[in-house]
Amino acid sequence: MGNYRTKCRRSGCLDVAVNAGKRGAHSAEGEPAKKNIKKAKKGELNYLPNFPEGFDQSSLEGARKDLVDEMQKREPNGKPVKQMMDLTFALRRKEVVDSEPAISTMMERWPALFIEDQIYMEFRRIVGKDLKKEFFDGIDRHSPRLVEIFRCKRGIIGQQLTQLSQETKDSDDDDSYQHIDIGILLVEQEGAMLSSSMHLYPASLKIVIEGKVVMGNIEDLPRAVCLLFGLAYALHLNYPKSMKHTFQFIQQVLLSLGQSALKPRLQTLKNQLQM
Repeated sequence: MGNYRTKCRRSGCLDVAVNAGKRGAHSAEGEPAKKNIKKAKKGELNYLPNFPEGFDQSSLEGARKDLVDEMQKREPNGKPVKQMMDLTFALRRKEVVDSEPAISTMMERWPALFIEDQIYMEFRRIVGKDLKKEFFDGIDRHSPRLVEIFRCKRGIIGQQLTQLSQETKDSDDDDSYQHIDIGILLVEQEGAMLSSSMHLYPASLKIVIEGKVVMGNIEDLPRAVCLLFGLAYALHLNYPKSMKHTFQFIQQVLLSLGQSALKPRLQTLKNQLQM
């Protein structure tokens, strides 16, 4: 197995080739060892897959343009959208992993990626799991015990949720979101009083990334968190700092993705759930 990765790289395996050419810390030129090395960190089975057989970047780019044209229709046809999203998956992953484009670029080039069903499908393409089912099954399974724990630590949990979610009126324009790097907006109707109860019963919810509303009219907060987690995988995003441990809990405990070893506070919470 000593030269396995070398052989994979020479055969054109992008998952390995993405790290080709990295130099050691004592090399005369180049970057220090381990700097900017790209690797799967969250249990991705298809981190950077090769293009489908018989397709190259040019032909997949043509399929992407066809996909954009379909999405511009008043009622896009779901079947061809799914087929083209499946076909262009490798091209999309190459973009988000290699280029790390701005969210505005991704919305322009891949509008179908911001549809709820396609977020779940993209998550399945990346890790091979049903995000919606496993997320809500996990929440249902642990909810009774989680409620008990949250009641004991309501102050800390409340602060974290406030950092992730922000309240706004539905008449606000997009300029009011510029300061939000990643989060969920709880939207109340114009003229209504904003209150803590709005977190449970908002008029609607929006997901904001890099100051852009990428999804709106989401029914409830659990669904919004689930979709935001899926977008973190689909767009190759880091977890929001204020909720890093919460997202790691979703990843490692609810979905059993990535390494099994948990950080101390996550292991403590898992142990408490099993009491």
